[in-house]
Amino acid sequence: MVVARRWIQCKPFQGAATLECFQLIEEELPGLKNDEILIEALYLSVDPYMRVYPIQVDKTPIALQVARVKESKNAAYPVGKLVLAMVGWRDKTVLHPDQFNPYYVPRFAPEKTISELPDLGDFPSSLYLGILGMPGLSGYFGLLRQCRPKKGDVVLISSAASAVGSVAGQIAKLKGCTVIGSAGSQKKIDWLKSLGFDYVFNYKETTLDEALQTFAPDGIDCYFDNVGGSYSQTALNALKPRGRMCCCGYISAYDTLNHQLDSMKDDLLLKIMVNELSVSGLMVLSFEDEFQEALSEMAQWIKENKLKYKETIFEGFTKMPEALLEIFQGTAVGKLIVKA
Repeated sequence: MVVARRWIQCKPFQGAATLECFQLIEEELPGLKNDEILIEALYLSVDPYMRVYPIQVDKTPIALQVARVKESKNAAYPVGKLVLAMVGWRDKTVLHPDQFNPYYVPRFAPEKTISELPDLGDFPSSLYLGILGMPGLSGYFGLLRQCRPKKGDVVLISSAASAVGSVAGQIAKLKGCTVIGSAGSQKKIDWLKSLGFDYVFNYKETTLDEALQTFAPDGIDCYFDNVGGSYSQTALNALKPRGRMCCCGYISAYDTLNHQLDSMKDDLLLKIMVNELSVSGLMVLSFEDEFQEALSEMAQWIKENKLKYKETIFEGFTKMPEALLEIFQGTAVGKLIVKA
């Protein structure tokens, strides 16, 4: 028997998540049946949506992981093969490659539990959770398809040092835009400047109104939204006529689940109508048929050093809860990952 470890949510969230909400347990895995495989996690993704995804107490939280096949009774998945698996906070898993994803929600989580991964050569396989994974693809499609930037546009990126925001901002620069980013620490600001952002400000020290008066007094053409809340209301007011806004994330409210949309909707709708704005939501799996084309282009940009990335890595499977809490403390730079 193989002994596996997995985390469960042992008590419901009351506002912000805490370490006491999670418990590490062990279980014996069954022997392999025909066509089944045993996978072992190499890297686990840590993302803000983990806080709001509907899971029950005593169930394993959602997570995407890069894993390696350790045992196999399936010729298509030999020992050593890399896979991308949506199996939650687990270090080892027995499954059938055609197994339906238990976390499946249309346009939110993939239908299949695992997919095969090609070798990245000199690049670490952890990139499949970050710049070449859902965060990077969200930045790619959100910026190019929803914001539709044109050369000379002024583009604002909130949570710009995140795995999503940093990709969106760099692609905006590749398209000839002036890019403004906001972040919450000097470390993040320095990194964004090294990526070529034209203007970066610390939202904890400078309000968005003040920053826009300095960096974009005539308004902005595109806003890539990762935070929601009052920040995004201010950004919406700064959009020029026929501006474009991509709503990709709402991290400002994930810990409270108090979006207060009812009190905001009238002002939002009036601003959108009067200025003929295009405001689009983004569920990146809607572009699933185009993932390979996008990944090929992004991989080439990485090789040419036009697209850069940063990872914040927690060492050890036991760090999963700490890593999740880190996201909402705002100290991680780039993509946050747990190395199993």
